[in-house]
Amino acid sequence: MSLDEDSSAAERWDCVRGTREIGGRPRRTPRGGLRRIGERFDAFRESLTGLVIRTALRWPLLGLAGAVLAGVALWGGFNWSLELTNTEVFCTSCHVMRDYVYREYRKTGHYTNKTGVRATCPDCHVPKEWVFKVVRKVKATNELYHWLIGSIDTREKFEARRLTLARHVWKDMKDTDSRECRNCHGIAFMKLSDQSARARTMHALGKKWGQTCIDCHKGVAHRLPRSFDKEAETDALHERLEKEKIACKLCHEGMTQPPAGEGWN
Repeated sequence: MSLDEDSSAAERWDCVRGTREIGGRPRRTPRGGLRRIGERFDAFRESLTGLVIRTALRWPLLGLAGAVLAGVALWGGFNWSLELTNTEVFCTSCHVMRDYVYREYRKTGHYTNKTGVRATCPDCHVPKEWVFKVVRKVKATNELYHWLIGSIDTREKFEARRLTLARHVWKDMKDTDSRECRNCHGIAFMKLSDQSARARTMHALGKKWGQTCIDCHKGVAHRLPRSFDKEAETDALHERLEKEKIACKLCHEGMTQPPAGEGWN
């Protein structure tokens, strides 16, 4: 029987370690560095395990403290790596982000404004709550896969898929009631009296209609995809405004108005 062809991987490794017989035949002793590596690994593992057990039995408190410290180190390392991937620098390390959507974002009020308060990539796209953050990171593995296979590694590919990608983001925001937007913009805390008549009216209607931020504020940090049907979106909004009997002049400033005291149907 051939060791390489007819034996399982576990059997071959056990043979390397010199712990089993193969197929009823006397175990073979491998030659060279492989055997020495296996022996040293086993010796180190047994030595380390024995040390841990002896320390825990002789000094229980010390063993407990060591376990706690090891747990803290592992937990800290995990969170450190999580936060490392939660920065604008990390996001823009991908050329698709840096060369396409990041350039658009830099021209908006979310990047630069008179107060200097910024919303960075993770502020808008990654939840702050730990559980939701981990869920988002797990979902991001799909994005990593598409980065590896080059799904959008050219501007042409990116633009072709941009509407689909944008709709995924809009749906996530809709499903979470624009949770990341509300980290900064709480409608309950808006001073509506200081807003323009148009903004005040639309915020009140949005609350009445059960809408969330992203229903109206698409394209505020990145331009809308070229294939996005803005006319269909506007037509749907017009129909709702007509049912609410909102005056056209609220949005269409300077338009011709009916004579005072007369209304137009």
